[in-house]
Amino acid sequence: MQWRNSNSRYGLTSILLHWLVALTVFSLFGLGLWMVGLDYYSSWRHTGPELHKSIGLTLFAVMLLRVLWRFISPPPPAPANHGTFTRVAAKLGHLALYLGLFAIMISGYLISTADERGIEVFGLFQVPASVTSIPEQAESAGAFHLYAAWALVIFALLHGLAALKHHFIDRDPTLVRMFGRTGK
Repeated sequence: MQWRNSNSRYGLTSILLHWLVALTVFSLFGLGLWMVGLDYYSSWRHTGPELHKSIGLTLFAVMLLRVLWRFISPPPPAPANHGTFTRVAAKLGHLALYLGLFAIMISGYLISTADERGIEVFGLFQVPASVTSIPEQAESAGAFHLYAAWALVIFALLHGLAALKHHFIDRDPTLVRMFGRTGK
């Protein structure tokens, strides 16, 4: 399999980045829901959030790489049977997923640094707190983070359902291309 995208399919780099991000987003969502329910005496009360932050900041770096990769190796064009509406909806949908994900990660950073302390990333290095003067920063960013995360996960599920619709109903190669095949 090729590393770069072609006119008929995605390359290995795009495929790995896509599925790594998808798995990470759903894992962070589950971890986030689980950790807010931890009580004060839970041994995970500090470990869960620290893990969530470290994975979130790593995901931020992966997403920057993913955006760069889209410029280096553009995605294949839409299948020929996609009409104008489908093509525009796909582009807007992908843009919404990217922007939503970055907005969630930035709001997570704002929550974590509101107390003017940096964020430790897996105990290896610290990302400094550079924005700390927003009134009620942690509360505002926290509310946004929660609702945006729910919206992103729901939209990602719709994205997956759309891929399944293309595969099983339209019988076009949209889904199989994300597994490195051309689809006939």
